[in-house]
Amino acid sequence: MRPGAVALAVSSLLALGAGPAAPAPPLPARMADTGGGTQLITAVAPKRASTTGTVTWWDREDGRWVKRGSAPARFGANGLAAGATRKQGTNTTPTGLYHLPYAFGIKAAPRGTAYTYRRVRQDSWWCQDNGSRSYNRWSEPRAADCRAAESEHLITYSAQYAHALVIGFNYERPVRGRGAGIFLHVNGRGATAGCVSVSEKAMRRILVWADPARRPHIAVGTRSGSTAVTRL
Repeated sequence: MRPGAVALAVSSLLALGAGPAAPAPPLPARMADTGGGTQLITAVAPKRASTTGTVTWWDREDGRWVKRGSAPARFGANGLAAGATRKQGTNTTPTGLYHLPYAFGIKAAPRGTAYTYRRVRQDSWWCQDNGSRSYNRWSEPRAADCRAAESEHLITYSAQYAHALVIGFNYERPVRGRGAGIFLHVNGRGATAGCVSVSEKAMRRILVWADPARRPHIAVGTRSGSTAVTRL
């Protein structure tokens, strides 16, 4: 083909819209639901068996989602499971879109934290006893019908619960056996028992960023498949 013809062909293709592809929209813009607020945390793993991935926090401004930060994340030791059918004790992180009721921690809240922040004390527990009326709730002191062996004594997790946000999984109307005590918290030594964890530095940044007036939610999922974060 003559050089002039090549130039004409390229020009024609560009005119037809065959030029460089436009960048993909930000992740929240590709999601089915973001919770209706103007802040969002996404916690995404490559696949359901993954124990690591990425947490990213976003602001919606002028009709667009803007990335404010991200950090490596850890998930359950047995990967992720669909939140609607997850079973307690499986060491899986429940996928889904959840509200964030309040924050807590052994350490004081980072300066600038707007969330309600509950300090962990010696008698602070999270009840995971399926037979207790306090199931999937903070219990201080531990409720009489909540067995210690079926609960978390929060102060004993000095690294993980330095700072945390409660994830509203199975929280509003708890289903016994579905799971309790799912948080966004500081990394421990490895994978979690079902929570999502990040570094302490990242956790502190998230707490300073999060504004309850903007109704932030957390979306937990995979990159693709039935538990893809874009399908929540």
